[in-house]
Amino acid sequence: MNKYELAVVLSAKLEDEERAAALEKVQGYITRFGGTVTNVDDWGKKRLAYEIQKMKEAFYYFIKFEAENSDCSNEVEAHVRIMEPVIRYLCVKQDEQ
Repeated sequence: MNKYELAVVLSAKLEDEERAAALEKVQGYITRFGGTVTNVDDWGKKRLAYEIQKMKEAFYYFIKFEAENSDCSNEVEAHVRIMEPVIRYLCVKQDEQ
């Protein structure tokens, strides 16, 4: 079982419901492609290191998930990449210990 961590940065212009829906959609992609979400870490609104799309702040989420096949992370990335509220994302495979 491979373990992954997906960092998602959502636009600060989103309302609470829209942000929750976007996060739910990302988790839906993970489960649809054979992954299991183990933890969702909400860091809240943070200042960006540099301005992105004329925004100085954004909402940070870190989603840990497990998947049998490596296709899951690739498929999730492909779908998250085109989501409108996502301004940045990064999916990394965690080392086995």
